[in-house]
Amino acid sequence: MSALPSPATSSAGFPQTAAIHCERAAAELRAGRPLVIVDGDRRSAVIALDSATAASFSAFADAADQRHYLFLTRPRAQTLGIAAEHGIRIPLAGLTFDSLPALAYLRDATPPQGPFSAGDARDAAAVELARLGLLLPAMVAVELPASDSPFDPCMHLEIADLAEGAAQAGQDYELVTRSPVPLRDVGMSEFAVFRGGVAQRDQVAVIVGTPDMGGIVPVRVHSSCLTGDLFGSLKCDCGDQLRRGLRTLKELGGGVLLYLDQEGRGTGIAAKMRAYGYQHEGLDTIDADAQLGFGPDERRYASAAAMLRGLGVRRIQLLTNNPSKVQHLRNAGIEVVGCVAVTGEITAENEQYLRTKAVRAGHQLDVDALIMAAQ
Repeated sequence: MSALPSPATSSAGFPQTAAIHCERAAAELRAGRPLVIVDGDRRSAVIALDSATAASFSAFADAADQRHYLFLTRPRAQTLGIAAEHGIRIPLAGLTFDSLPALAYLRDATPPQGPFSAGDARDAAAVELARLGLLLPAMVAVELPASDSPFDPCMHLEIADLAEGAAQAGQDYELVTRSPVPLRDVGMSEFAVFRGGVAQRDQVAVIVGTPDMGGIVPVRVHSSCLTGDLFGSLKCDCGDQLRRGLRTLKELGGGVLLYLDQEGRGTGIAAKMRAYGYQHEGLDTIDADAQLGFGPDERRYASAAAMLRGLGVRRIQLLTNNPSKVQHLRNAGIEVVGCVAVTGEITAENEQYLRTKAVRAGHQLDVDALIMAAQ
């Protein structure tokens, strides 16, 4: 069996950490190559349907001796009318590659006929790696025998490494550089760039004014939204919240805006565009994401907490309408002593989106009051 060295070992003096193992595993899935996930004496080979081709799927099916299955998450299973707390495994023997999108992420699919089996920890690990790779959470997999298999030359990842890598991802952020940047309507600010996490993405903290980092610091945690922040999409209020958040920080005497690289509520730009297509057909944002196999909100905030700690911030006044964001930061060790609402402009195009956030996602928004105030 060909496995990576353990995190405690090194090659030519370079450490092989669990986070590095996870990043490499996610890269294998993005490249459309199989990966072996190991849980004790049990192993599964997986590929992501999102990055597979007809040729790679056929090769996988042959190597799996037609014992392969499609794993779908609970949200996707529910869109097919199947109750599955831990997701479902759909046997694929006899099914073609072209038939899989209907099962995995297309609307109005015909529910498959059973029998199905429930997913296990290796299936959940495969979905988590797909999330790290910004892929749809639909996985083609096969359980491997204890003896040799055609997948032995593939990269192997221990489930324990995935858990350890996720824990490391929230701690290993370091400040790379800081620079003053003048901003329209805000004035001179400072951009501080942090690097870390499993994918070593650069994250940005925008320091407005000169806040007392040892006191209660006004903070806005803003997840990237290419369509709204940059292009002015009318489907959401993200661009408004970004700019109003910066102005509010200035009005409060200074603060920090954390701009996190987690497009589409953590699903990535490709999945977000797929979901936008479903929203255009009439689904709300939560149901659109469920069609793709995602939960209501896939974002994580360990990076935000790590960046705040890197700036010396421990107590914050959070600019948000989202109670779950407050809880995430508190769970990560940040003391949230209060909240300030940040709202955007309500348009005909984003009204339903905002109502969904209020009714289904628990955001503290009174949409009708905001509409009346705008008239």
